Amino acid sequence: MVIRFRFLLRPVAEIWPWGPERRLHWFGLTDGWYWIEVDGLELLRYAPQMLQEPDGGGPVVPHPYVDYYVVRLWEDVLESLSSALEPVPDDLAEFMSSDPRGWVSPDEEQAVAAAEWYGSHVLDMGYLRCPPRIWWWRRIVNGHDHMTVAWEHQSGEIEFDAPRTGQATMPTDVFLAAVEELDRELLGAMEQRVAELERTGPPPGVQIDMRHLRAEQQDRATWLQRRRGRKPQTNWAEVRVGASILLGR
Repeated sequence: MVIRFRFLLRPVAEIWPWGPERRLHWFGLTDGWYWIEVDGLELLRYAPQMLQEPDGGGPVVPHPYVDYYVVRLWEDVLESLSSALEPVPDDLAEFMSSDPRGWVSPDEEQAVAAAEWYGSHVLDMGYLRCPPRIWWWRRIVNGHDHMTVAWEHQSGEIEFDAPRTGQATMPTDVFLAAVEELDRELLGAMEQRVAELERTGPPPGVQIDMRHLRAEQQDRATWLQRRRGRKPQTNWAEVRVGASILLGR
């Protein structure tokens, strides 16, 4: 099984500046499109009917993928990394693969803790309309170290091209290599973008704090290592009690 985090950056000249001051910064300069390839499928690719003119004409967008700031995918993958890499105990595997819509209301303190632990494995996509739920977790079973990537989305206003539900399993080092590749490729693309702006200056009528832009590029190059160094302080006893409550046991 293979996973890759893919993206395309919008040309700088086509990025809309922020606010009446018409400013751009590192975050805004990552404007583009992104998707996740899993086992031959493209998650975050919109269904064909979402991309056509109402009269049945051609596509209304240049690419069929989520159109947003690519840095959000990068940030949220890194934010979930320490939780994703913490192996899930055997007795919590069922809870990790469950659907929160079927849980009992999490009123008890332990249930809240279990729901938060589960949520730390979910890719945050709350900034999108009708986003799919994508989450991942690690298991080590009989010496086999693997990651499971699962997804689910509802039929409604926004439709995606991938099957509504699914999951794929891959060696943990394959998943981690994909995260490292995303980090390397995004930071590499942004290094080229920052260096070019240092050479040419901002586009006409756009303000960019070039010193801050370079400082942020250097700082973000340290994020992956810092996130990998985090160690979750999971209270397993509390999570186990809370999971039982949420599952109605």
